[in-house]
Amino acid sequence: MKLFSPEKANALIPVLEPLIAELWAKRRDLAIRLLESDPALRAGRGGGNSVTNPERRSEARRNTELKAEIVRLVNRIEAYGCLVKDMDLGLLDFPALRDGRPVFLCWKAGEAALVYWHGTDETFLDRKAL
Repeated sequence: MKLFSPEKANALIPVLEPLIAELWAKRRDLAIRLLESDPALRAGRGGGNSVTNPERRSEARRNTELKAEIVRLVNRIEAYGCLVKDMDLGLLDFPALRDGRPVFLCWKAGEAALVYWHGTDETFLDRKAL
């Protein structure tokens, strides 16, 4: 497992931010597609029976592709050595040592820099200033 200093983690933020933005866009697209393909919602619009089986298969294929793209993005982010803790918040943890014990340096999308940490048995709510 790769260990980070605050400086090394902060150096990665500009690389990771666009990946988080892309992850959010893919998740949003998938959520919209799933809602649009919901038969109950289609029935409410009067178009419940107008979709053919080939169209449903095509929708299902595209949804599966979007899910795979989301997984690939998470894997790309984690390939840098950090952990995606919450996709919705864009919350990333970076393994580190603090006073000789394992901790996570913690960054949330939108924050200018990584300036928090928490123990490995703690959560985002327990984070402390560096």
